[in-house]
Amino acid sequence: MDKLNLYRELIQKLLTARAKLRSKSDPVESQTIFDTTKDHYQLVHVGWKDSSTRIYGCVLHIDIKDGKIWVQHDGTEDAIADQLVSEGVPKQDIVIAYHAPHVRQYTEFAVG
Repeated sequence: MDKLNLYRELIQKLLTARAKLRSKSDPVESQTIFDTTKDHYQLVHVGWKDSSTRIYGCVLHIDIKDGKIWVQHDGTEDAIADQLVSEGVPKQDIVIAYHAPHVRQYTEFAVG
C-alpha cells in the first residue's frame, strides 16, 4: 500500500476509535467527517448537554497535504500526533499546524 493510502486509513481508524470512546448514554454525539478526495478529516461533538446547552465543536482536524499529515487542531488530552508516531508515521511526515510556522522548528515534528 502506498504512503498516502496508508495515512488515509490510519487517520480514519484513529478518529473512528476516538469517536467510539463516548458513552452510549451521553447525549452529545461524536461524529467523524472524512473527505478522502480532498484529504480533510475531522472529529466533531454535536448535541445537547441539557435542555438549554448546545454542544458543537471540532475536536480534531487533520489534513493530508503534499504527502504529510497536518494536524490543524487537536482539542484532546492524548495528542493525535503521538498516536500517529506510535503507529509508525515518521515525525518528519507530521506537521503540528496549530503552532505558528516560526515555532514549528522547535518541535520534534516537520516544519511544513
